[in-house]
Amino acid sequence: MSQIEIMTTASLGDTSYLLVSGDEAAVVDPQRDSWEMLAACASRGVRIRYSLETHVHNDYLSGALEVRAATGATIAGPARAPYAFEHLGLAEDDEIRVGDVTLRAMETPGHTAEHTAYLVYEDGNGGNAGDRDGYRDRAGPAPSAVFTGGSLLVGTAGRTDLSGASHTEELARAQYRSLRRLALLPDTTRVLPTHGAGSSCSAGPAATERTTTVGAERHGNPALTARDEEHFVRDRLGLPPYPAYYHYMAPVNRSGPPVLGGPPAPRPLSPTVVEGLAGGGAQVVDARDRAAFAAGHLPGSVWDELDDRFAGLVAEVVPFGARLVLVLPEPAEEAWYEAVRQLLRIGYENVAGHLAGGTDAWAAAGRPLRSFRTADASELAGRLTELRVLDVRPERPEGGIPGTRAIRLADLPRRLGDLPRDREIWTVCGSGRRATIAASLLDRAGIPVTAVTRGGVRDLPR
Repeated sequence: MSQIEIMTTASLGDTSYLLVSGDEAAVVDPQRDSWEMLAACASRGVRIRYSLETHVHNDYLSGALEVRAATGATIAGPARAPYAFEHLGLAEDDEIRVGDVTLRAMETPGHTAEHTAYLVYEDGNGGNAGDRDGYRDRAGPAPSAVFTGGSLLVGTAGRTDLSGASHTEELARAQYRSLRRLALLPDTTRVLPTHGAGSSCSAGPAATERTTTVGAERHGNPALTARDEEHFVRDRLGLPPYPAYYHYMAPVNRSGPPVLGGPPAPRPLSPTVVEGLAGGGAQVVDARDRAAFAAGHLPGSVWDELDDRFAGLVAEVVPFGARLVLVLPEPAEEAWYEAVRQLLRIGYENVAGHLAGGTDAWAAAGRPLRSFRTADASELAGRLTELRVLDVRPERPEGGIPGTRAIRLADLPRRLGDLPRDREIWTVCGSGRRATIAASLLDRAGIPVTAVTRGGVRDLPR
């Protein structure tokens, strides 16, 4: 009997899987930083035979090349994926074996044009490969599970606009047909998607559960209960924007990300070196808590607190490919590994190092620090009519605060020139995080700013 282990990357809303049968395994949609999983397999005497891709990922850099470099595994993926590196292309009904398990390709275009799901058959018996559509009525063994990647998700489906507006409708129609094929699988078939809650690859809110069954989705997933194809397609047009860094992921994944072989060791930098790097165009990113940053930070630095959302929000305001210098909370070495790991997942790999000794070392070396004022939402509420307020939430579901200006945080770097500089601007969002990031951008641009770091729009009068 096979065993399927679930590995969730909460910061991206994605899940990878390790299917183990006997002493052989296949990893499905691995993250780039799968090094601990590889070490664990080696210590257990499990040989990874395949690194299996469901599609060319738009939301993270694939770890397939890392897996192959470490284990010699064969990279397998959709036959229609134009990978520039050696791989095994799998078309409809193609099969691979892992121990006593058969994995069969099922072409499911929609989320991307090449998207492919994989049916799992126990005891090496794939059933009747000639019957492509009548899965529920098929004689012989039924699949125990299906790796659905970005097609059928828990409570929703993968979005279909990642290849550009000119392909969205075509892919939405393909997704409709793919989902209905998947819905023909037996009710008990486990559904193992890659994208889930927290992923911008979802066409709608995904449930917090990472896996499901075909039966549960057939009865409760709006993507499967849509009235008809036209209603399904209409619901996939005009989705909220996806992160800007998504534009870079697929091209890098097609060519193959550089193999790292493990996380880079910490690189502490002196204030003199950091000053030179910043003067040469490197972006300083401060990952300490918001209060510490507001009280004193390097001139020109951008803030984002180090937690599991760190890299995604950095990517909203720092251009892809930028050279980075980090200012880290203590313990700095532990923070380095977490910050760099997140950045590497989405291709931000030009990290020069981190400021040794942090802002204390910077100030001790005689270099200036900048600061800005912070406030809570109650103070803003009492002065709302007299202040200039900038709302930087990703969307304004309640219509926003009367009299305020709204610019999405992701749009703010290119719209700083639109903001007046004659008096102070107060930044606000839903919880204080984006407001503080926005304040760091305004401060960098020399615009007087106060950040509402505690509370947000919901605490203000309408």
